[in-house]
Amino acid sequence: MTMTTSSLPRKQRASMYNRHNVEKRRQLRAPLSTELRTRYARRNVTIRKGDTARIISGSFEGREERVAKVNVRDGTVTLDNVTLKKADAKLKPLPLKPAHLVLTRLNLADPWRRQRLKVPEGEGLEESPAPSISSTPPAEKPAATATSESPKAKEASE
Repeated sequence: MTMTTSSLPRKQRASMYNRHNVEKRRQLRAPLSTELRTRYARRNVTIRKGDTARIISGSFEGREERVAKVNVRDGTVTLDNVTLKKADAKLKPLPLKPAHLVLTRLNLADPWRRQRLKVPEGEGLEESPAPSISSTPPAEKPAATATSESPKAKEASE
């Protein structure tokens, strides 16, 4: 590893930015939820695309979303539906540090990861999120009918 023994902040930062990708990838670990901790007897796991994570700090605290992208170079993770609105009203995915996340569900589609976590053969396959690729658009919600009244309208009529 390219760790430095210096206490100078500039050398600490230089060491962090000049690490090899394998070493940077090792830093992209997030703690497991208490349920997963007891199941897999591990405290943290490397984040992968397809895992489900809960945000534990920031303006999106409490949201639980699927990991959309892992950026090894920047050391950030992007989650589905966690976006910021730019000045031109476009939505931009918000990159998060792994320290702000807790993994609540793991993508166990990879046999190597299953082996490392010592998952029994039949367990966990239903947990892994299936790729949702469909050619049909999602069903639209039915339009509100004239017979359904809002709660305020019901109060006014009573």
